[in-house]
Amino acid sequence: MTVSGRLAVPALRFSMGISWPLLVAAGAFLSLLTQPGLLLGDGDVYWHVAAGRWIIEHTAIPTADPFSYPLRDAPWTAHEWLAEVMFASAYAAGGWSAVLAVAAGAYAWSLALLTRFLLRHLEPIYALLFATMSASLLAPHLTARPHALMAPLLVTWVVGLVRARERSVAPPWPLAFVMVLWANLHGSFLLALGLVVAFATEAIVASAPGAPRRSSARAWGLFLALSAMAAMATPFGARGVLFAIELDRMTYALSVIGEWRSLNFQRLQPLELWLLIFGGAILLRGLKLPPVRIILLLGLLHLALKHARHADLLALIAPVIVAEPIAAQWSVSGNKADQAARLDRWFAALAPPAAKGSVALVLVLLLAVSAAAIRRDAVRPSDDITPHAALRAAQDAGIRGPVLNEWNYGGYLIFSGIPPFIDGRADLYGDAFIQTYAEAMTLSKPELLPQLLEKYRVHWTLLSLDTPAVRALDRLPGWRRFYADKTAVVHVRECALPDGQRNAL
Repeated sequence: MTVSGRLAVPALRFSMGISWPLLVAAGAFLSLLTQPGLLLGDGDVYWHVAAGRWIIEHTAIPTADPFSYPLRDAPWTAHEWLAEVMFASAYAAGGWSAVLAVAAGAYAWSLALLTRFLLRHLEPIYALLFATMSASLLAPHLTARPHALMAPLLVTWVVGLVRARERSVAPPWPLAFVMVLWANLHGSFLLALGLVVAFATEAIVASAPGAPRRSSARAWGLFLALSAMAAMATPFGARGVLFAIELDRMTYALSVIGEWRSLNFQRLQPLELWLLIFGGAILLRGLKLPPVRIILLLGLLHLALKHARHADLLALIAPVIVAEPIAAQWSVSGNKADQAARLDRWFAALAPPAAKGSVALVLVLLLAVSAAAIRRDAVRPSDDITPHAALRAAQDAGIRGPVLNEWNYGGYLIFSGIPPFIDGRADLYGDAFIQTYAEAMTLSKPELLPQLLEKYRVHWTLLSLDTPAVRALDRLPGWRRFYADKTAVVHVRECALPDGQRNAL
């Protein structure tokens, strides 16, 4: 299963300077570009673009909420501001097709980086197997949100740390500047510091006692310090680090938000396939890892089992930290049949880095496909998060004032210039507010719905058909069902109806 000498074969004529990482990237990009529902199916994509648009228009990063009406001007840490600017710029340049292309490109890049590293240790067929399984584990959380742009940085970071360990040196200092981008793109940058601590511990333990161990501790310690300083190179400084810690302390919100819940294993999950395949392989062949990597793997598995969104971390980190041990311990011995040997040579021909001309040609082709999609302008976010007709009906009827909205519709309202009651920024609203909202919407505490409507002087509601609160509003005195379709239902307070509408309903 190791690279051994067989990957050193001359590239065959049919390779044409193409490589597996290039093919993986192109395949992933085209696949995602033709399935916009995957990347544009989350309501948060709307408010991320709107936030980036606000930052560009005001040439400033908001420190107070400019969007919602219950918490207008409340303190807000826009910690993903750089990703939002990138998405807003893409939208301004080419609409949702451009946003889709940016996110698809980031995912494709991360898989290409992963494949390139795996090819350093594994035969191509096994490297591609790892990359395919990583892609399957990423699939449930594929969205055009900041974590998409973080993915290639994560792979770059962990590959840099692992390669430093392979050479028994500290990571190169320039790697720390990846942290500057990461800390301004996504709140998971604390994970990067944790990975440094883990691999530094492994390096120190592996060093000989005395001067070599002190030298290793000093070198890794300096890199950790530089990385920590880079993590504070944001508009928020040290407050940004504290914010990331505080976000993980939320309890109720993380228990009701879908991506923060545990996976539902009543249905077949990609993570289950991972566990079955690799568990079976380890039972069959055995695998020894350094203690630190065992702890790291178990920690990643724990996070993936606890929060569905953290399967991304397992998908992109685990293959990197086990590739070299697997290559060393699961090496293939013995002669292969001639047909199998020819297949290996065919795969090996595409293992070396691609020629610059081939890379340029593939990039030009992918850009051409993206440009064609932008010209067609046929890509839109999913209907499930876009209550366009319901909102248009309310606006055409002159319905105004505070709205009580479905959680997933908050992003669309922000994008449309309407202050929502709630949206995907759980860090802004906090546990108490989200719990009250959830209990009112689900009618687990029926008295909360009318209290919420009165407290915030709600004039109309925009909810999905299957929300229990819709049935309560149908019966609530002083409220009328104004509009309904397969996506959303609008209820209006009778006194908030325009004069011409009161007798029409």
